[in-house]
Amino acid sequence: MYRKLLLFFLIIFSAVLCANPGSEITGKVIDGEIKQPLTGVNIYIKDTQTGTTTDENGNFYIAEMESGTYQIVFSYVGYQKVTKTDIIVRPGRPTQLNVEMFPSAMEIDNVVVKAGYFSETENKPLSTVSFSAEEVRRAPGSAGDVSRILSTLPSLAKGNDQQNSLIVRGGSPVENLYLVDGIEVPNINHYPSQGSSEGPIGIINIDFIEDVSFSSGGFSVENGDRLSSVMGIKFREGDMHNFYPQLNVSMAGAGLSLEGPIAEDKVSYLLSANKSYLDLIANAIQLEGAVPNYGDVQGKITWKLGDNDKITFLEIFAKDYIKFTYDKSLEDEENIFGKTQIWSNVAGLSYQHIWDKKGYSVFSVSHSVQNFDEDFNLTRTKGKLMLNKSDEQNISINNMNFFKISDAVKLNFGGGLKIGLNKFDIEYGSELNFYGENEDEAFVNKKLNTIKAGIFAEVDWMPVNKLVFKTGLRADYFDYNNKVLYSPRISAIYTINPENTISASAGIYYQNMPNNVLVQSDLFKNIKTPEAYHFVLGYSTMISTDTKLTVELYDKEYRKFPIDPEKPQFFLFDEAVSDNVFRYHKNLVDAGKAYSRGVEIVVQKKLAKDIYGLASGSYSISKYKALDNKWRNRIYDNPLRFAIEGGYILDENWEFSARWIYAQGRPYTPFDVAASTNLHSGVIDINRINDDRVPDYHSLNLRVDRRFHFGNSSLVVFLDIWNAYSRANVAAYSWNEISNKQTEIKGWTLMPILGIEWEF
Repeated sequence: MYRKLLLFFLIIFSAVLCANPGSEITGKVIDGEIKQPLTGVNIYIKDTQTGTTTDENGNFYIAEMESGTYQIVFSYVGYQKVTKTDIIVRPGRPTQLNVEMFPSAMEIDNVVVKAGYFSETENKPLSTVSFSAEEVRRAPGSAGDVSRILSTLPSLAKGNDQQNSLIVRGGSPVENLYLVDGIEVPNINHYPSQGSSEGPIGIINIDFIEDVSFSSGGFSVENGDRLSSVMGIKFREGDMHNFYPQLNVSMAGAGLSLEGPIAEDKVSYLLSANKSYLDLIANAIQLEGAVPNYGDVQGKITWKLGDNDKITFLEIFAKDYIKFTYDKSLEDEENIFGKTQIWSNVAGLSYQHIWDKKGYSVFSVSHSVQNFDEDFNLTRTKGKLMLNKSDEQNISINNMNFFKISDAVKLNFGGGLKIGLNKFDIEYGSELNFYGENEDEAFVNKKLNTIKAGIFAEVDWMPVNKLVFKTGLRADYFDYNNKVLYSPRISAIYTINPENTISASAGIYYQNMPNNVLVQSDLFKNIKTPEAYHFVLGYSTMISTDTKLTVELYDKEYRKFPIDPEKPQFFLFDEAVSDNVFRYHKNLVDAGKAYSRGVEIVVQKKLAKDIYGLASGSYSISKYKALDNKWRNRIYDNPLRFAIEGGYILDENWEFSARWIYAQGRPYTPFDVAASTNLHSGVIDINRINDDRVPDYHSLNLRVDRRFHFGNSSLVVFLDIWNAYSRANVAAYSWNEISNKQTEIKGWTLMPILGIEWEF
């Protein structure tokens, strides 16, 4: 075994020694709408005398670059100027940069086009932000988790550091969609919550990311079956000419990444494997209790068939295991013991064809699977809480087409088919519920095979020079309830001048209930599909060339949400947050309502010189109404939120950054102490549901990055300090059945994370 490992690393290092040591920047510039290459684009590196232009295929090449951080400006007649910041040049490895430029929406005489640090595009909807690869990598407090980089955004609630849940504008983790290279990924986290999108640790390898976009509302008809948000992650392509490995070590685990050509200039690959190691060294460091054991493998193959055709293959695999023994749970006074074993896989194949100067089409087919093997028991009684053996699979076929009919009219249309092959074998144990009543055990052992189909069309119309309308319609069919649902959506952008823009959007959104809820009873076929109405109004202004202010008002109205008549005061979709699992329900009715309304303010400064940052604030109200006709706070209603994040680049070797977040305490329901003590189980005060609040949340994260450059490699060492002043944030309260008293569930206190990235 050891000889095989030694031989493997000798092969890697021999390839490293043969790698091209030159530092260079290469890339391609295309039209962001029709994906055609742009010839003759002017390119120059700020604060230097270096520049070039793109060739007839849109490619460019800048050689003999010194290691460091650069800004590159792209300009082309009739197109918005683009400035790319945070371009890292490393020794021995080319920096690959793919750039999309969009036609100018305005024709104004005597206007000087300023550096495009913010690329405002006509097809970019409201409530959407994007992050570059370097912005993702260096974010303090993220630990390489792409979901955690969004914490500074005002549209996200905050409350529990131990989960990376995206609670978007009063929603729940159930309501979010993840796409990687256009392929749907059910959950991008290790230890995922079934039927939800949350988890504690991210899967995605951030070194593979080219960019990330996140829409918190008003998103296009291209995406359906989600109520709150869409995250789009784009993987870069592997190097087409040389082989490059990279080693990563941090608290999250150790990993190896490889990239290079399969056929030079035609086929390339990205491949990484990551594994936690705490389980391997637990005895040596005397680590007690449950130790997480997880790993993942992910990769991408890109095959360029020609100038207009490309095939990509995506693979993301993850496996997780953790066990809580009875003796240790009893010693630590934990209510639950048992084990969790989960594995998931997503494989997708995409084909893109560019129609000569007219548009492009994308066809994809994918398969996803999530397999759950969970066994949870009550520590005090040793009674069964839940036994879950589930397998959820989806086969998806999708098509999207974009055509530019004229400069004023563009058309986007397509559709998709999703075949669900699901099998559930779940035992819900007999236990005392939060009313203090005994719930009988229940069994679900059945298959749930489903078909979902959707089509959409959207027109982008510019009737006058400064005004753009986007109008679309989506139709979705679900064979489970044999219903067709229509989702009209519209948005408008009015450009007052190059510095000031007003935007608005409205639309209807639907989402079917999770499969592990639908499978519980055939009666659920008769209830209506949950829906949400989005209304957003926004204004943005350029304070300077590198600083932008954005203000948004929003109103999200929920209707037809499932409510359990036996628990008439509670909102079922919030179970994913409060209980981390959906419980058994004999019956449901579609009488639930909710709303979320608020105002969000963001000031963002791009890296024009040495300093970058983002400051945000929001005020919102999120409430729901169940069967008792009373409006209550939703479980993650943080009315007031502030966040500030920024960094300073001292030189090419040192970078310092920080993030501070404040959020008003979220609601919780107090326990009936007398009843809980008597029953040795948590019984809530039914008259005070979500009436009290946990203490306000605030936390400071600090980070320092140090780069070391060698002959043909570079080393990045970072120290990320979470909760630097060790604030004891309370995430929730629970009733400890062992000690028979209320206890606090706290987030992480001071936690330093040291990481190393070695690029060959």
